[in-house]
Amino acid sequence: MTDRNLKIVCVCGARPNFMKIAPIVDALRTCKNVETILVHTGQHYDRAMSQLFFEELGIPEPDVNLEVGSGSHAVQTGLIMQLFEPVCLEHKPDWLIVVGDVNSTIACAMVAVKLGIKVAHVEAGLRSFDRAMPEEINRLLTDSISDLLLVSEPSGVENLRREGVAQEKVHLVGNVMIDTLLHSKERASESKILGELGVKKGAYAVVTLHRPSNVDDAETFASILKALKVIAEELAIVFPMHPRSRANLTKLGLDDAAKAANVKIVDPLGYLDFLKLTMDAAMVLTDSGGIQEETTILGVPCLTLRENTERPITITEGTNRLTDCDTEAILQAYGEIRESPPCGTAPALWDGHAAERIVKILVESC
Repeated sequence: MTDRNLKIVCVCGARPNFMKIAPIVDALRTCKNVETILVHTGQHYDRAMSQLFFEELGIPEPDVNLEVGSGSHAVQTGLIMQLFEPVCLEHKPDWLIVVGDVNSTIACAMVAVKLGIKVAHVEAGLRSFDRAMPEEINRLLTDSISDLLLVSEPSGVENLRREGVAQEKVHLVGNVMIDTLLHSKERASESKILGELGVKKGAYAVVTLHRPSNVDDAETFASILKALKVIAEELAIVFPMHPRSRANLTKLGLDDAAKAANVKIVDPLGYLDFLKLTMDAAMVLTDSGGIQEETTILGVPCLTLRENTERPITITEGTNRLTDCDTEAILQAYGEIRESPPCGTAPALWDGHAAERIVKILVESC
């Protein structure tokens, strides 16, 4: 490492980013001769999707908030690039750290690379092999222009090797989301959310849906809701509903299809309440990548309502299982999991120290 101060910009923008950036910022701020600048793009901006996460995870106030708000992929990505470029020109960082696969990730990485700033991509190498997913395009492009590829599971290393990425750029470091989970688990256990929702430990399922393939298509969304109604006859369902999903219920004429006596549709929850809800659930039904990882560490059965996953270790070693989104397939998989719950193990390096390894690699590379 050079003797001069090292300047690093860390970017976050959407809810999944906050759990990933929190331990990295913590680890960086313990380093001597490292100046850390935190940039929030504002891709997610309301209290439930943004501010509450900063408060609960102890993330410092962003040094810069671009406040881009919502928009189409093109509009949002373009606006982030336009607003992030002056930040880079002003601060002239040595490194940019981006996490995950949202629009903020690729937008900021492209700006940095064109200005000669080195980029480190955390959660590199994950692949669903489904280019209809916007996140898959963001992953592929970000990895292709990054200088350091920091990988959470072995499949990522293999994917990058197959894509011809130089081996010296790739480092298997573990999962920073699990750093946050393990750090927060004790505080989450004190949450009163179960009582507030009127459910008992082990006697309910948690549902999350947000992917366009599931909630933008009326037939698919209706098929999932039909399955949930049947499941709710046996097991209470708590459904913290993403704003996209809630808007589409009305837009697609599915409000009545979502109503059932034992289905509780609630607004998005903060990190600690949602972690408590997940850790005490009988099972989780989701289309979220991060929740597949969290349930694996928590030992909670997870039924992923997708044809693919970019996190295959959650299936081979964890508690996750994929299912098609038609009603009968969901109910069959649900019944099999209830009868024989998967028993997973914690993948290697998912130990709460991934951020420390990331910072060590980053500092030593300078």
